[in-house]
Amino acid sequence: MNRAIGVLFVAFVLAATAYAFSTRSDPPMPPSRTLISHLQMLDVAESAAGRLVAVGERGSIFLSDDRGGNWRAAVSSSTATLTAVRFIDGERVLAVGHDAVILRSEDGGENWHLVQSEPEAEEPLLGLWVDASGQGFAVGAYGRFLATTDGGSSWAARALDANEEALHLNAVLALGGGRFLIAGEAGTLLRSEDGGETWQALESPYAGSFFSALTLSDGGALVFGMRGHVFRTEDGGDTWVEIGTGVQSSLFGGRVLADGRLVLVGQSGVVLVSAEQGRSFVRLDGPDRRVRAAVAEIGGGEILLVGEEGVERMALPSATGEKS
Repeated sequence: MNRAIGVLFVAFVLAATAYAFSTRSDPPMPPSRTLISHLQMLDVAESAAGRLVAVGERGSIFLSDDRGGNWRAAVSSSTATLTAVRFIDGERVLAVGHDAVILRSEDGGENWHLVQSEPEAEEPLLGLWVDASGQGFAVGAYGRFLATTDGGSSWAARALDANEEALHLNAVLALGGGRFLIAGEAGTLLRSEDGGETWQALESPYAGSFFSALTLSDGGALVFGMRGHVFRTEDGGDTWVEIGTGVQSSLFGGRVLADGRLVLVGQSGVVLVSAEQGRSFVRLDGPDRRVRAAVAEIGGGEILLVGEEGVERMALPSATGEKS
């Protein structure tokens, strides 16, 4: 039971507890409830053309083509809470979530079809990575690891011998040069140097959970999570340096912006910005205490935050005006 509660915390501290490991399927939300501001949203992705796709509780999927000003609900039959979404290209999009659900869209997120669902397993998928070639990985609770080579049309489950305790896996990313990194529960860090075929456990700098990770534009990588802990590597995970954030709140999501700045978000309304590739951070959040789960860049000096009250836009200071 404690492990089940832990998965909820990984996905989003205030996410609807009742939906996390339920074996039942809730009825679709009526039209009057399909307002994004009424829902807890857990992730957002943007296409090269600027379309935004946000996903969250009870299978909700929303689209925006005007930088998050207006949103409309997409067509999907799944009611499982969705935790991650990624564009493959302008038309193909993948989303994963509870009940080991994987959804795929071939029209930019307008319509979705169910690729797989295993509600009886009670193993939510929590992290997703995919590239333009269609290679991708999904990771989740109890060490679940899936791989695709065809843009998410089919997936193969793989055992990770390096994760002997079947700890929860929360994020997966590419390090470049055929190397990949997985971050997860209890300081779990796994690395592959052969395109994801085999994985080795890395020495971790922290015993607490990592909830997300970012590949940096200078070739480094960042892992972050519980109690505001952030660690940076410049050598693919061989060594890590802790970065002081000045916060004790858990960090759940982040984004590398086009100008190279980093934005991290999390519990208690935390918004952290770095102009130094994650070597230092400035706190920009306001007085509210909302949980924020993910970030998208929408241009015009603004970012989009998704979290416990749907979506919100935030203006960033200019890169030249930021203090570090």
